[in-house]
Amino acid sequence: MEQSEQNVAAQSQLADQTVQQQTQPSPQQVPSPTGPLVFDAKNVSIYYGSFKAVTDVSLNIYEHEITAFIGPSGCGKTTVLRTLNRMNDLIPTARVEGDVQYRGASLYGSGVSPIAVRRRIGMVFQKPNPFPKSIYDNVAYGPRINGEHNKGKLNEIVERSLRQAALWDEVKDRLNHSGLGLSGGQAQRLCIARTLAVEPDVVLMDEPCSALDPIATGAIEDLMHEIKSRYTIVIVTHNMQQATRVSDRTAFYSVLRDEKSDTRTGVLVEYGKTEQIFQDPVDSRTEAYVSGRMG
Repeated sequence: MEQSEQNVAAQSQLADQTVQQQTQPSPQQVPSPTGPLVFDAKNVSIYYGSFKAVTDVSLNIYEHEITAFIGPSGCGKTTVLRTLNRMNDLIPTARVEGDVQYRGASLYGSGVSPIAVRRRIGMVFQKPNPFPKSIYDNVAYGPRINGEHNKGKLNEIVERSLRQAALWDEVKDRLNHSGLGLSGGQAQRLCIARTLAVEPDVVLMDEPCSALDPIATGAIEDLMHEIKSRYTIVIVTHNMQQATRVSDRTAFYSVLRDEKSDTRTGVLVEYGKTEQIFQDPVDSRTEAYVSGRMG
């Protein structure tokens, strides 16, 4: 194991054993935590070159909860999501200002490996992207990369992960078939199983149901409820009804427009319990969005 990964794991274990001292919440933050703190983002701004894509985001995300990011297109919700496991590092011009703490350890601290971070914080993308491999090899891919080559152990991991993704009963007799032959909903659940196979702590989901029909969407939402007792989930969604169905907390993002430069910068407007955001929002912009008066 890399030294940086050991550092992240050690700091994570220490944070699990320690009661976190909470800071006084800002207007963006939630004042009533219900479990251990997983992410603590403070004054986070995200740039692509000289362009500021997101400005001054502060929020806390708690263990074994589903947190939804909602807002209009271009408001930065996916950009913030990708910051939580350093996926934006793959964009050469991207940089992050501010601080993102994961279980008490800085994600962007000196010596922290992005690869180690992504082993702990997995991601499911908008479009299902099975590898051109068998269903079995799709799920076993991550464990093999991490050094697991025992066939019996791999069999256990594949079955467990497919069961957690509610896919086992549908594919158990065709594990050697290509993952590319699955339906859209099945392929997305295969990608979820592939993410769970490396036993992450957090699962990030970037609009995982946007390309799926209502039945497949319902299956993914049921799955999210089933696995949140073992994982912390953060989801980006354009579907406000989905946010109300699945999430414990919701963050509403909007856009600041600069008329002179014709640029748009994402901003976190309000963050709270999902019921409060949709039934009793504090900010008029949130009320306008969730009521459908602003798109």
